[in-house]
Amino acid sequence: MLRVNVVTIFPEFFADPLALSIPARAQQAGAVEYRVVDLRDFTRDRHRTVDDAPYGGGPGMVMKPEPFFEAVESLGAAAPIVLLSARGRRFTQADAQRFSEGSELTLLCGHYKDVDQRVADYLATEELSVGDFVLSGGEAAALLVIDATVRLLPGAMSDPDSARGDSFHDKRGISAPSYTRPPSYRGHDVPEVLLSGDHAKIAKWRMEQERKTDAG
Repeated sequence: MLRVNVVTIFPEFFADPLALSIPARAQQAGAVEYRVVDLRDFTRDRHRTVDDAPYGGGPGMVMKPEPFFEAVESLGAAAPIVLLSARGRRFTQADAQRFSEGSELTLLCGHYKDVDQRVADYLATEELSVGDFVLSGGEAAALLVIDATVRLLPGAMSDPDSARGDSFHDKRGISAPSYTRPPSYRGHDVPEVLLSGDHAKIAKWRMEQERKTDAG
């Protein structure tokens, strides 16, 4: 079973998404356990302060290191411990596969202007980004990582072969286009090869389509 730990100042952000669809199905199948920790529980002042002004001046607030370190220590978490950050390496399907094959994954969600660099340097074992854009916090990014990871766990999907045919699976590129009924809609037709019943031709067509999207 994979244990997913999430450290955040907004634990309620995860309640509904993790109770729906494939993340919920994976949990019901006993393939994953979610532990969402409120970072503010590891503060020392009555205001439960998790941020402070940056040394050297400048706009915005920086999240303090102490709550992150103490939260992770309370979990007894082992690697990988991932800080979601715009500075990080791009998260890929290979990362999702790697995480799904482990026993534990800890995700640290930043907020405000930045997170104290000591969290990245001395607590997190890796720093990952979900794209070249800035989010209000790491919570949405953490949900992306969780979803991409847990859908690969046994019991998460009713048809495991569906995941194996996804884009980016096992170093493949973008998967071929998909069609379903009706065969013709508003004058737009499904490619004839898909209606032929010839599995060899269909496999060849799909492979050609995948190559075409890779080249594009």
